[in-house]
Amino acid sequence: MTTAFDPIVLGGRRLASRVVMAPMTRSRAYGPGAEPAELMATYYAQRATAGLIVTEGVQPSAVGQGYPNTPGLHTAGQVAAWRTVTDAVHREGGVIFAQLMHTGRIGHPSLLPDGLVPVAPSAVTANGQVFTHEGPKDFVTPKELSEAEIRQTIADFADAAHNAIEAGFDGVEIHGANGYLIHQFLAPNTNRRTDAWGGEVEGRIRFAAEVTAAVAEAIGGHRVGLRISPGNPYNDMAEDNPAETYEALIERIAGLDLAYLHLVEGPDRDLTARLRKAWPGTFVLNPFTYPEVTGPEALQLVKDGAADMVAYGALFLANPDLPARLAAGGPFNTPDPGTFYGGDHRGYTDYPTLAG
Repeated sequence: MTTAFDPIVLGGRRLASRVVMAPMTRSRAYGPGAEPAELMATYYAQRATAGLIVTEGVQPSAVGQGYPNTPGLHTAGQVAAWRTVTDAVHREGGVIFAQLMHTGRIGHPSLLPDGLVPVAPSAVTANGQVFTHEGPKDFVTPKELSEAEIRQTIADFADAAHNAIEAGFDGVEIHGANGYLIHQFLAPNTNRRTDAWGGEVEGRIRFAAEVTAAVAEAIGGHRVGLRISPGNPYNDMAEDNPAETYEALIERIAGLDLAYLHLVEGPDRDLTARLRKAWPGTFVLNPFTYPEVTGPEALQLVKDGAADMVAYGALFLANPDLPARLAAGGPFNTPDPGTFYGGDHRGYTDYPTLAG
């Protein structure tokens, strides 16, 4: 029987375990350069015993930033700063993927260089507010991307993936979840386009599929994961029939030989089983455990075959040596929801601070 503590080969690398550190927004890239701070090298190195670390969301372009002090991977300075992080993790024997996250309409002009505004598949304003340096501000109406701008955004993802490898990352995870740009293309309430990038399912999955294909071509599919959150209402999203959309997406990208598919699970465990069956490769599960954080009971998901790997968020923040504590059955430090962005449920909770 396979357990979460058995090794697994992912993208040609042998991981020590199947315990994944989920991506969680940290907002520690201070200054106009959006470059990782030294503290981030310490933070990730402390958690290098994870089978796989997936970083906080990293914007692939300047306009992709949606929160204060989040890091990028689109300048030479950012690449150099990330190298100190990856070197620190590798010295501790860890494996680390960068999560590429374009927030799309979730953001504010005050967070962007002069003249830029948030962009989206359609000019549909999200209900709610985003935290800025001046405090919470209402979301603005985003600029609808033109065909040329869509193509440039796809290229930005591919370029950022190249930069990630140059910075020493072992691979990248494409963030297609939680109401950010790729998810905005997938969902009919945010994608109201009538051209080939919208409309029915085949049009709405196109952007996600083409970003994934471009990144896989840029650095090799074995270095690429994709994160999805079917039906997740976070960031004012609505999907009436997520099974149809995401099964079509999986069918479209199945031949890319990706490192993994990472599912942020909602309350529908039957949908999880359907997507698990449809996906031909490694399946990473961030299980739905609301209102609790994901705990040791989630290890059973690997034994049961529901997932190949299991992702932990909040518990990894409070317990940097989490794999050892899970193996020993505890003890566990208790996470403080007020100290983190992100976590285990990604929008299926009522925490107002969830962002990653």
